[in-house]
Amino acid sequence: MDLHIVNETSRLKAVVLGTAQSIGPIPKVEDCYDPKSIENILAGTYPKEADMVIEMSEFERVLKKYDVQVFRPSVLKDVNQIFARDIAFVIEDKFIRSNILPNRIEELDAIHEVYEQVNPLNRIIPPDEVHVEGGDVMPWNDYIFVGVYSGKDYPNFITARTNVEAVAFLRELFPDKIVKSFELRKSNTDPRENALHLDCCFQPIGKDKAILHKNGFLVEEEYQFLVDYFGKENVFDISKDEMYNMNSNIFSISETVIVSELGFKRLNTWLREQGFVVEEIRYAEIGKQEGLLRCSTLPLIRE
Repeated sequence: MDLHIVNETSRLKAVVLGTAQSIGPIPKVEDCYDPKSIENILAGTYPKEADMVIEMSEFERVLKKYDVQVFRPSVLKDVNQIFARDIAFVIEDKFIRSNILPNRIEELDAIHEVYEQVNPLNRIIPPDEVHVEGGDVMPWNDYIFVGVYSGKDYPNFITARTNVEAVAFLRELFPDKIVKSFELRKSNTDPRENALHLDCCFQPIGKDKAILHKNGFLVEEEYQFLVDYFGKENVFDISKDEMYNMNSNIFSISETVIVSELGFKRLNTWLREQGFVVEEIRYAEIGKQEGLLRCSTLPLIRE
């Protein structure tokens, strides 16, 4: 398999889409990785497997409508395998395994079919001190944007997934790229004050536009860098509630086609006004776990 990913929006040719089959019982609060899942468990609104399977099947249908080759993980019994972006990511021709939470390592084994097709020289396993997950890494042509948390209290946050060592690692791995890091706001208890990954508060779309949530960034100058880079007129700023509902976590099939959640009315209207084709699907049940469309995918090949 000839991997090729240089940005978030070029025409998608092949992708891994996670699975909601056999996710197991509702987790205990102490076993959760994010505050939004905890909130829904305590409220009795944690999503049902059958509903999430339907949502992911609809996503797969849209991907195949655009002739995308879709790989699905092998189903592991009682394991949540929805968020394929957490376990690995591709930049250029490199397949980089995430250093993820230890009890999720078996999810990597479930995409063995894909992994075995990758040139062994392009299978990258970061050293132990490098913490990185795909939701924090965004290739964007000459840039690689990376969400991090560098506070001394990093070990106290289950929501801090990517560290500064990851930035140095990516700079060494891709010396011709500009690796730009952004400090993210973290909370173990309040999902409206937590940017779990960079794609929870930022996503580039099209050729020159972006979705942003200012409060997701700890350093205002870093947020302003993105506003200036894309141009204020090309930025769609989302509110705290829209961030909570994962409005920035849509998914680009191409520079003109975006898959979005049916309930994102304000965003979807703006996208259409900008000339995008918006494929609306129901994905709100999956969103209760603080991840959405981008989180569910691991792009392998774009034109």
